[in-house]
Amino acid sequence: MGCDDSNCYTYDIRNLQKIKYIHKDHIGAVMDLDIAPTGREFVTASYDKTIRIFGATEGRSREVYHGKRMHLLYSILWSMDNEYIYSGSDDMNIRIWKTNASKPLGVTLKRETIATNYKEALKEKFGHIREIRKISRFRHLPKYILNNKLKKQAQKQSKY
Repeated sequence: MGCDDSNCYTYDIRNLQKIKYIHKDHIGAVMDLDIAPTGREFVTASYDKTIRIFGATEGRSREVYHGKRMHLLYSILWSMDNEYIYSGSDDMNIRIWKTNASKPLGVTLKRETIATNYKEALKEKFGHIREIRKISRFRHLPKYILNNKLKKQAQKQSKY
């Protein structure tokens, strides 16, 4: 469930009084979300002009998409082949995004596929090292989002 407090909440259907997971990272109201065909991830569209992909049991997003000329996002849809995400925004444009940003499009040679799989295996094997984890989690964000994120963190800290 998306909310105007910039978070998404996951509930257990058997107990709707208790929140199971809180998914954070947006700085604006979450307008729409869609679940992946696999059921293990979901994608959100927000007023902060970003699209984020969350794991179903993760509190932070694994991927963030934004565009220089992108306006307020109103709708989001995950394709049934699990390859693309479609977004609709205030500027009346529909944009298509890859669900895995680093995955090459089109036909790949066997050698390229083996190399890609090897790189992914290395990331998994050495993912416990702090520097590797930091590099794999880094996502470039626009300056206005970073500034608003810092303001939001300061507001939360001042409440306590």
